[in-house]
Amino acid sequence: MAEADEISRERGLDHQLNAGQIAMVAAGGSIGTGLLLGSAAALEVAGPAVILSFVLAAFVNWTVAMALGELSSTHPAAGSFGIYGDLYLNPWAGFIARAGYWAAIAISIGAELVASATYMRFWFPKVPALAWVVLFSFLLLLVNLWNVGRFGRFEFWFAGIKVVTIAAFVVLGAGLLLIGRIPAQYTSQGGFFPRGVWAPWLAMTFSIYTFGGIEFVAVASGEARSATEVAKAVRITFTLLTGIYLGAIVVLAGVMPWTLAGVSESPFVTVFRSVRMPGAGQVMNFVVLTAALSGANAALYISSRMLFSLARAGWAPAVLGRLNPAGSPKLALLASSYGIVAALLLEKWAPAHAFEYILRGAVFGMMLSWLVSLAAHILFRRGLGPDGISQLPMRSPLGSSGSALGLVLVTATVLKGWWDSRVNLMSGITLLVGLTLAYFLIRPRRHRWPVEGPDRGTPGS
Repeated sequence: MAEADEISRERGLDHQLNAGQIAMVAAGGSIGTGLLLGSAAALEVAGPAVILSFVLAAFVNWTVAMALGELSSTHPAAGSFGIYGDLYLNPWAGFIARAGYWAAIAISIGAELVASATYMRFWFPKVPALAWVVLFSFLLLLVNLWNVGRFGRFEFWFAGIKVVTIAAFVVLGAGLLLIGRIPAQYTSQGGFFPRGVWAPWLAMTFSIYTFGGIEFVAVASGEARSATEVAKAVRITFTLLTGIYLGAIVVLAGVMPWTLAGVSESPFVTVFRSVRMPGAGQVMNFVVLTAALSGANAALYISSRMLFSLARAGWAPAVLGRLNPAGSPKLALLASSYGIVAALLLEKWAPAHAFEYILRGAVFGMMLSWLVSLAAHILFRRGLGPDGISQLPMRSPLGSSGSALGLVLVTATVLKGWWDSRVNLMSGITLLVGLTLAYFLIRPRRHRWPVEGPDRGTPGS
């Protein structure tokens, strides 16, 4: 009964997204500047053995994907892991999962827009970065005010540009390595483990974050056509991200000497130059630009739905739970664009470090959604008998044991990130303490959206 109440509060959202559109929203949010620009940094940390980091990250992502697949197809809702926390853990876990994720994803919008402005300098070096941030922000807000069906079709093709390009990179790079056109670099600079056998673990923080985005499927499930579409979307997203990331990192480690990582040109450009592709630099700049804008577009959509869910559950002002005639949470969308404002301020006052500062602030909020989902899935599975398991729209071969292992590995990755970086430690602890204080301050005055009432507008309107 509690489940029905939680989900009924989110009524009014249109159920128009199919599995492919949901998967591409997730891919759009996941495949961004982390892979296209930051992969060289991970290669520098671990050398060719960074491949093992990504294999382990893919396994961890599998445990998360399977848990989210079962939960989101059973409880399709924009509040997703927040609702899972409410139902199977406790209200505090549900709140910090939703609020922490909203804060992190909204802030990441700014990171992608700062990166987009940087890419535009390639073509227009004299135009201020601030102008591009403002222009792209306006365009993305317009796209997100469409009904969800139009938004889904737009993001499907927008994200498709980078998916196709990276897939072409993987195929071309693998071909060039196999025929010897580019000498393989896997053992040429100090062997496969030039930094030592523990180096792949040192790159885990980066590789885990790169896989972030599978949870977008859970949030988008609130506007999916059916539970079957959600289950299909989880499978498509995991397969797509795993193929893209593992393929890309294997090719990157083969074509680029790890000692030159972060020094020479992008390895993506290196591969396209090797086949004498005209304007390789121009093409890749266009791809990284669309990658960043697609990521910002998906993040704006996801953060607005998360804030909408918070409002409907009584954790944010009720006015943010209103929907416009197109079914978009207009005010939640505008409030979620605070990450854009942060980007503008950081671009003006700290341009050299803007991207790094915003990105670091987003990591822990994303990890909270994984931790709560994995913990909730363990209890969700324990409450199901054989009959209940057989009726799930999607069944995980890992069961609760896979989620328990995933929970341990994700927790270890978070703690390692805190050990490695005081910035990560302080931002994570500050966020957790701040969310806990907010929880206890808001809880006594919490006023939930009525279970029955108008689909759109304000409670009682």
